[in-house]
Amino acid sequence: MKRYVLPVCVGLALFLGGSAAVRWPIELGAPVSAQSQRGAIDPLMVLGERFEAIASRVSPAVVAVEAVKPARSVSDSKGKAVEESGSGLIVKADGRPGYIVITNNHVVSQAPTNKITIHAADNRVFHPTQVLADPETDIALLVLDHVTSLPTATLGNSDHAKVGRWVLAIGSPFGLNQSVTHGIISARDRGQVSLGNTIRIKEFLQTDAAINPGSSGGPLVDLNGEVVGINTAIASHNGSNSGVAFSIPINLVRRVMNQMLNQGSIQRGYLGMQLSSGFEPNDAIKLGLEKVQGALVEKIYPDTPAAVAGLQPNDVILQVESVPIRNENHLINLVSGLPAGQRIRMQVWRERSTISLEAIVGDWAKAQNRFKADQ
Repeated sequence: MKRYVLPVCVGLALFLGGSAAVRWPIELGAPVSAQSQRGAIDPLMVLGERFEAIASRVSPAVVAVEAVKPARSVSDSKGKAVEESGSGLIVKADGRPGYIVITNNHVVSQAPTNKITIHAADNRVFHPTQVLADPETDIALLVLDHVTSLPTATLGNSDHAKVGRWVLAIGSPFGLNQSVTHGIISARDRGQVSLGNTIRIKEFLQTDAAINPGSSGGPLVDLNGEVVGINTAIASHNGSNSGVAFSIPINLVRRVMNQMLNQGSIQRGYLGMQLSSGFEPNDAIKLGLEKVQGALVEKIYPDTPAAVAGLQPNDVILQVESVPIRNENHLINLVSGLPAGQRIRMQVWRERSTISLEAIVGDWAKAQNRFKADQ
């Protein structure tokens, strides 16, 4: 399987014919044009008004984020601090005073709160009182406890962001605040991308909306004016837009945000094995499978749930409970979302036949702490 190494954004067919009626509502506060009111609806005009209304509603809740980080090493840029810029989205958390700015962890990681500056659309400037980060999803929350009267965005349902749907991307590419671009959802559940060692949970929405360095952390918005993703990375040979960009689905963002705010940490399950990132058709044929499916096990770590369950190298995990496994990233995401202690049944391909195994999901945070203690 061909894989692409993607630069993380640093600092990162609608068929129209005749006069057919447009199906969606346009109650977003923008007036319908006189031409539309006369009944001779120009679909392009209505679509343009839709984009205008969405931009008018959501843009005030989009901020620019700047972070000054310590030099990565003494020899790095002669020991000078590293400046990084990106974008962010203002939201309200249920039952919590103040505001939250959602952004990417890679934009603000390692920067102290007094070195993180948030530029609001109305030109106000803030420093966060707290930063909550989840490097495994590249999500960070900038907490604003003592700020009033900020506009906020509405979080939608990324499960409804189907391939082909129109979307707008809003952010600060190259420091150009409040920039709006448009495109469609090009694909879903993109996980076969390399974004560094810390980002482990990947189920990206792919879009061709123009996203460039500085767009990281900005929203991807659907035609209802609701946020369906947080823009994170681009596939590019030169670091600029190539029409292939990736956004974290907002449903994943919402789950991470709620856990960090309510529990102070992220709870994730794990089994304890290394999976092949390049399960190719030839591999499937050698194993006796008719198609490339499931997650191929390369290594089992000792004293883990996978070892206790009896999983072995060269096993292919085809199904967990009633869920067919598409690939190794799908399995990682699925198990990560399960609570520690849950018993799961797996259908496993071994030596050209299917067997059934049971495993008890482990606690990923405890496993990580144990690994650090052993080093």
